Amino acid sequence: MTLHRPHGTLSTATDVIHLTPEDASWTYTGLRVLRIEAGWVRTIETGEYEAFVLPLAGSLTVEVDDERYELQGRDSVFTRVTDFAYVPRDASVTLSSVDGCEIALPMARCENRLTPKYGPADGVPVEVRGSGNATRQVTNFGVPGVWDHADKLNACELITPDGNWSSYPPHKHDESEPCEVNNEEIYYFRIADRDQITPSRTGFGFHRTYTDDGTIDEDVTVRDGDVFLIPRGYHGPCVAAPGYPMYYLNVLAGPGSERSMAFCDDPAHTWIRDSWATQELDPRCPVTTAEGRVK
Repeated sequence: MTLHRPHGTLSTATDVIHLTPEDASWTYTGLRVLRIEAGWVRTIETGEYEAFVLPLAGSLTVEVDDERYELQGRDSVFTRVTDFAYVPRDASVTLSSVDGCEIALPMARCENRLTPKYGPADGVPVEVRGSGNATRQVTNFGVPGVWDHADKLNACELITPDGNWSSYPPHKHDESEPCEVNNEEIYYFRIADRDQITPSRTGFGFHRTYTDDGTIDEDVTVRDGDVFLIPRGYHGPCVAAPGYPMYYLNVLAGPGSERSMAFCDDPAHTWIRDSWATQELDPRCPVTTAEGRVK
């Protein structure tokens, strides 16, 4: 299995990214990224997948099951927390944009059909996690306990200021000891250019995933638009190179009857959490809120 999917390797004639569970050689988790040109209308069929409609750039209208949602988006993932929508399986979803937009569709294969639902940006909690050079922003728009209107799907966004580390200490979401949750996870990266806002392939970061038995051991350079698949094992850190802030969208789903984002640290590194108590938070976090950039 190729876990690192560089920008362009998952594109199709209609999608910037089209990743199904079959493409990933697993069962539940998928991702699509679409561009809708100004004035265009696009209809997608969700089939056996539930999904979030998450604006990455621009705003759009979502119509599904006789519901209509106006999603106020953002200039880029580095400028604002965005509105979003949940759309169920077995639905026909119409997407349109006056000025054009780019959207992510994190998705999960599921059995239960729920109703559509709108998620306002001002209801999305923004968490500052870590400390020192491991300070980062976690935007918890689609996680259990915050957003419970989903059958299998979990999703959140992270922004790591340039030069900082996130997904640290390394952790896992698989059912090997001592964890009790089993999630397939996707990392979708966006990297800002020197203006700290505009996504660009100029900048870069680093990502690590590994298992105790060494069957997975990958240290990769990631650039804007790259995807990394995590079927199992520890993942982290994600490191934003100096000068280039890092964003990633996490998408998780698994076989459990209850949605969960529980994790277990690599025991060799969990002591790092205790060290944060003596460090100052990076003042650059939070980076964004529903009102826009903080600084």
